[in-house]
Amino acid sequence: MTTATGIRITVIGTPKPKGSLKHIGRGRLVEQVTGSTPWRQTVAWAARSQHHGDPIADPAVVLFEVRVALPKSAPKRRIIWPATRSSGDIDKHARNILDALVDGGILADDSRVVDLRGRKRHCLPGEQPGAVICVRPATDTDLTGDLS
Repeated sequence: MTTATGIRITVIGTPKPKGSLKHIGRGRLVEQVTGSTPWRQTVAWAARSQHHGDPIADPAVVLFEVRVALPKSAPKRRIIWPATRSSGDIDKHARNILDALVDGGILADDSRVVDLRGRKRHCLPGEQPGAVICVRPATDTDLTGDLS
């Protein structure tokens, strides 16, 4: 969905981080994380279907939230942050999402992203795994943001 302030994309599926490439012989490389490429394609497809304008070629801000399924072994009485190896590193999720935004025609180039904020959390009751991604052009006020 395109809003007055930017683009909001909702993606349903199992989020996967971008893995490192592994050489399997004869010049062939494959992703080390199973499901990484299909998740990237799902995000790119959602981007294309929810945005029909030109790619952002100016400096951009990207905000995203990755929602992973709560493991069956997790405590049922409290919500815990998904800080496990199986949920993937947040920076690898960011890499896969940024590459998908380029593939989906939202960003002309992910090097144009000047502000990137992401979080990873477990799904709340009734939520499906997936991601919510917001992309907007950067403004002068983004330069004065406080990191405290």
